[in-house]
Amino acid sequence: MPQLNHFLTPFQRQLLEQALEEVQNPIYEQRIQIMLMVDEGQSQSQICKMLGCAHVTARYWIGLARAGNAHQWRETPVGRPKQVDQNFCDRLETLVCQSPRALGYPFQRWTGRWLSKHLAQETGIEISDRRINGLLKEMGLSTLQEPMVIKATHQIQICDLTPTAKPADYSISRFKLPKSS
Repeated sequence: MPQLNHFLTPFQRQLLEQALEEVQNPIYEQRIQIMLMVDEGQSQSQICKMLGCAHVTARYWIGLARAGNAHQWRETPVGRPKQVDQNFCDRLETLVCQSPRALGYPFQRWTGRWLSKHLAQETGIEISDRRINGLLKEMGLSTLQEPMVIKATHQIQICDLTPTAKPADYSISRFKLPKSS
């Protein structure tokens, strides 16, 4: 029997063994098995061979077990991050065209950061404020306010003006510089 590495506390080991019996998702099952196997002294290569998992996967979960964070086995999402789709873009367009105050925010104008936060809550898709601004630019939209158009309320009329005095002659004259000795 291989020697235990004791990365896991007895309590963590018991929780993982119990979770292994109850878990339905094979990816979660694999995470738990990796941490239990490394605690039993199995090497990364042995674990990968036995479970048929990638070395990167094993290394990540072995590192978590060694760091004492085995309880985080279900906190990391399964699969690739969700991608921006047309529904996301449609919702982004709707939001940017309405006041944030209509949704209970205390500010008058959206920023990329607030759009990102709000959409992450609504859709579960987390993207950066820079990506939000890029999407808005692609859609021909912006979070910046429209420039104010100043309407003239008074008209100025310029008429023919007749000079009352002769303008000064500002032509350049030539000066002679004194000769240096």
